[in-house]
Amino acid sequence: MNQLTAWIHRPLANALGWALVHFVWQGAALAAVLAAILFVIRPASARVRYGAACLLLLAMPIAFGVTLALLLPAHPVRAAVPIQLAAPVFDSVADSGTARVPVRLREVLPWLAPVWIFGVAIFYARGLTGWLAAGRLRRRGVCSAPPGWQERLDRLCARMRVSRPVLLLESCFADVPALIGYVRPVILIPLGCLAGLSVSQVECILIHELAHIRRHDYLVNLLQSFVEGLLFYHPAVWWVSRTIRTERENCCDDQVVEIAGDARAYAATLAVLEQGRFPAPQAALAATGGNLMNRIRRILRQPQPSRTSAGPAWAAGLLLLSFALALAAWPARSPVPRRHPAPLAAMQTPVAATAVATPAALNEVPQAAPDAMLDQAAPPQPQVQDLTDKERKAREQAVRPELQTPYRKWLNEDVAYIITNEERATFRSLQSDEEREKFIEQFWLRRDPTPGTSENEFKEEHYRRIAYANEHSAAGVPGWKTDLGRIYITYGPPDEIADHSSGGVYQQPPAAGGGTISTVPFQQWRYRHIDGIGDNVIIEFVDPTRSGEFHMTMDPSEKDSMRPDVRVVQLRRDTGTQILVIITLDASAAFHIFGEVTTPAGLIVQSFESDSSGQKEFTKLLPLQAGNYRLVVAMKNLTTGLAGRRELTLTVQ
Repeated sequence: MNQLTAWIHRPLANALGWALVHFVWQGAALAAVLAAILFVIRPASARVRYGAACLLLLAMPIAFGVTLALLLPAHPVRAAVPIQLAAPVFDSVADSGTARVPVRLREVLPWLAPVWIFGVAIFYARGLTGWLAAGRLRRRGVCSAPPGWQERLDRLCARMRVSRPVLLLESCFADVPALIGYVRPVILIPLGCLAGLSVSQVECILIHELAHIRRHDYLVNLLQSFVEGLLFYHPAVWWVSRTIRTERENCCDDQVVEIAGDARAYAATLAVLEQGRFPAPQAALAATGGNLMNRIRRILRQPQPSRTSAGPAWAAGLLLLSFALALAAWPARSPVPRRHPAPLAAMQTPVAATAVATPAALNEVPQAAPDAMLDQAAPPQPQVQDLTDKERKAREQAVRPELQTPYRKWLNEDVAYIITNEERATFRSLQSDEEREKFIEQFWLRRDPTPGTSENEFKEEHYRRIAYANEHSAAGVPGWKTDLGRIYITYGPPDEIADHSSGGVYQQPPAAGGGTISTVPFQQWRYRHIDGIGDNVIIEFVDPTRSGEFHMTMDPSEKDSMRPDVRVVQLRRDTGTQILVIITLDASAAFHIFGEVTTPAGLIVQSFESDSSGQKEFTKLLPLQAGNYRLVVAMKNLTTGLAGRRELTLTVQ
């Protein structure tokens, strides 16, 4: 601690603190210049926007370094112990009209230097972790692509004048195509992607990645990470860097469209890749980088309206104005004579944050309330506040026997998916059957599309849906309790049904990537419109156990029968705890199997890789200590080229 205290009183720490403060307005000014270029000049070319953003990002560390050099004293002063003065001393011109800064501020500013160094170390460690993760992704769980695809890649390299040799590998752990490396670049393709996508779609992906290589984007991305870590505390740095990444993808998209010549096919390819999107390491360039919808609109010449395009410009302008006024009132004081430091209050700019919440669409469909809900205490009502807790519990206990059938059935079955939480609470608080009958009558009247008539079309349609679900969706449980029944009762019959209840060979549509896959039984329901959700809503149900009970899934790959069937058995032995990984295989085929056990933080604990042929099961015994782990198993059929991947969460005790 004494060494740190001595160091912050050196001229370097003082100059570094002032350089950090000055860069606040310098970074805002540079961001304002870029905002003016993007939102006032509005260049049509993505290359121009990309070049402007790169130049301004490069200017930021230069401005910081020049400021630091100017603030450093010409002749270093050796001082091991701080000198305490009875009063602050200023070297200023008489009657200059400038305010003097309290000595407390001069004591605080040097402490910014060690805080900044600590922050830089954290961000650089984060970048190093991403770089190591990218290298690990390049080395582990990969296999060479078929020779035909490597030859096609070499021809594309010659066509695009890429001189460096580029290697094409299939990866068990890459969820989207990614580029890794600069001197010896490697393009990673997800396992099974070459077999699942059409030739033209794969070529679009390869052209996109080769465009990154030709433009030296991997090196620029590393330089971006360096600047982001160096000046991590300034929001303008992150905004300019994000702009660079966005325009970089736009430049590569333009090159794909220019070479391939089919913008719509490329847009469909991006949409297919988004389904398997997963954050790539920072040191890798993924094909799905940037805002996908904006990229697709741009490719199809349908740019999104810039409703908030002036936001960065206003923010940068506000920061620039604030610090310009502060520096005009209090010129900065450094070891160089005749300067005054800016007051700390001038640097305290309030920041407001706004949170925007969106519903989770189909996952917000209400679930059936269990019978135990009726055993919970009803919420206290204002009109019974004069009752004691004992009297209130006695009254509720007397009411509960009345809430048996048919009222329990009506609440928990008949209207389980359409009653609101407020209506449910109100119904449960009613004291007599007469009140409940009146409530039920009003419940249906509020939903009657033609009030005043003898028929209630909404009520009749609702009970018709329940009857249909019980008749057609029952599978071990009543039909209204299944996912199929819940969606049918809530949203009605779909406009279209793609029924693949027998599973087997399935030809994927071009929008889903094309190719032939083997599937478990599944159904796809399409609704042209659902209020509150959108248009052309497709809901998928799968039956992986082939028991007849379909459950709703948000993962399109869940219907793929190539997903590994993995079981894990925990064994306790004298040597410690071990887990036995059991993978069920088709004995008539040959497989390449890769597995990896990692900690929640991503640290590899165990891994295995093997080829299997003619076996019904593949087993692997792994020693593990107590804790939580993630098991990833990838499997590829060496005959058909089809592949699958499975993740499991393990808790070893």
